[in-house]
Amino acid sequence: MKDKVQNILDHVSKLYHRYGIKSITMDDVARNLGISKKTLYEHFRDKKDLVGQVLQSEYNQGCQVFDALEHRNLNAIEELFEIYSLINSQVQEYNPSMEYDIRKYYPELHSHIRSARRKMLFDNSIRNMLKGKKEGLFRKNLNAELIAKLHLFRIENLYNSDLFTPEDLSSFDTFHELFVYHLQGIMSEKGRAFFDKNFSRFREKFE
Repeated sequence: MKDKVQNILDHVSKLYHRYGIKSITMDDVARNLGISKKTLYEHFRDKKDLVGQVLQSEYNQGCQVFDALEHRNLNAIEELFEIYSLINSQVQEYNPSMEYDIRKYYPELHSHIRSARRKMLFDNSIRNMLKGKKEGLFRKNLNAELIAKLHLFRIENLYNSDLFTPEDLSSFDTFHELFVYHLQGIMSEKGRAFFDKNFSRFREKFE
């Protein structure tokens, strides 16, 4: 039963990212899944419940990615490349209308998931910088909490600004500059040497 619900959530997530939320009715969902509305309502009370569970599922999957990174033999810079690679792949499916629909029609859900995502990104940014300091890859005197807030602010406003097109957001150049902008402000000399030596290998993740 759990796998069945997760399969539905994954499928609906793709629909929402492609077409937005408002335009996708419960009839559309049932039709795309090849199930009856009765079956759909056995798992979800209404559309709001479905939207909430889709957002929670996406958040949980993001948490799992961060948790998995902690158990891999990666240094702090390598972790950041993995995170940026993930963000880049997610942007490929980003649909501004989905974010708009959540804000307008489900403000409580939007506020809840935004707060949860913000905390997840902030906590992991802090953890990554402390790890980098310990490894000698990041500056010993950096203010991790302040830089984490600045980095989070930059990422959030990148998605909410009309200065960037979807093509800009999904391009390697944009993510390269954003990534380098962040790293150059926190790396030590040892970190810069590692970055320069390994950048071509990291770049392959975006190509």
